[in-house]
Amino acid sequence: MRWGQRNRSKPTSILGTLFDRPFRWERVRLDPVILSVTVALALTGLVMVFSTSGVLAENRYREPTHYLQRQALWLSVGFVALLFMARQDYRVLKSWTPALVMISMGLLIAVLFAGRKINGAHRWLTMAGLSVQPSELAKVSLVVYLAAYLHKLDLSQAGWREIVLRPACVVGIMAALMVAEPDYGNAALIGLVFLGMVYLAGAPIRCLMVVGGAMVLSLGLLIRLSPERWERIVTFLDPFADARGAGYQLTQSLYAFGHGGWIGVGLGHGKQKLFYLPEGHTDFVFALIGEELGLLGTAALLALYGVLVAKGLSVAVQTSDAFGRLLAQGITLLIGGQALINVGVVCGLLPTKGLPLPLVSYGGSSAVMSLLALGILLSIAKECPSHSCGRMRGRP
Repeated sequence: MRWGQRNRSKPTSILGTLFDRPFRWERVRLDPVILSVTVALALTGLVMVFSTSGVLAENRYREPTHYLQRQALWLSVGFVALLFMARQDYRVLKSWTPALVMISMGLLIAVLFAGRKINGAHRWLTMAGLSVQPSELAKVSLVVYLAAYLHKLDLSQAGWREIVLRPACVVGIMAALMVAEPDYGNAALIGLVFLGMVYLAGAPIRCLMVVGGAMVLSLGLLIRLSPERWERIVTFLDPFADARGAGYQLTQSLYAFGHGGWIGVGLGHGKQKLFYLPEGHTDFVFALIGEELGLLGTAALLALYGVLVAKGLSVAVQTSDAFGRLLAQGITLLIGGQALINVGVVCGLLPTKGLPLPLVSYGGSSAVMSLLALGILLSIAKECPSHSCGRMRGRP
């Protein structure tokens, strides 16, 4: 084997590649589309976090850049994770799957007993002075688990128990732990990602209909038994019926879109962020983008997500490795599905759920794990036959 080449016959461990001398002489060009769209979304998020949170930060902390500084720090950590994962062989994640699932479940259990209570929910653990959300790690871990499990199945021989029921048990446990926080948004998201990945793996439609129906029935029962959740559903159907009460957040969001019009009122000139729209820099940042940048601004942002989803599916189609194909599909479904749900909630098309807009909303855990997932997608993209950048060999 020549100097500067790495043996690709089997995946090496992530830590092992750090001390592999040939690795230091190999430069990898990453997929330009995925990388440029990721950077564009992150920069858009930084600008909008500052624009939408400056007044709030000044009022709370006497420092208008408080949220901007924290978001910039988390994005820096996230891009380090992205570049690190992009240079690894993604296949090594198969051996990490049991540990990732167990750690995720352990953190989801820990947050129920030792988590911080914010807005009535225990979703955050405080570690070294920083708040982390275990459900963000759990979502990525679940995608890795489903890809590792499904790629080994012979769908022509396996029964519905192997194809659907067994992975559904793991998904169900994670979803139940999220519901207990409560976090219905992420629970619904992982359920949709599970159905999507199993369908793309080739599972029979009738099996998915049974499991999907059971999931919808369970979620509907949980919502009906919770007066607060049921009120959200009723409010979603007619938010203006209680515009100063349960429907306040959604009506203010719709006012923001109406105020923005076609081109918006101008960056930094929005009014809804002046303590009218709650959670404006987090879950409802898309509404404030609509107010300040208008329909054209929101359309451009949606176009970026569309390009990212299209590229992710293209990577999945071109990947010959079954594990890589399912992993790329899962990551694309996770990020694209979360963006779609967030936009649907903010526009009043879906009931209110606490899901951030990936890479744009303020939130450290979401930003880091989204960038980590995109780093895995970049690692898979390197193996595609049509990868335009290929590899460059450095000189010793």
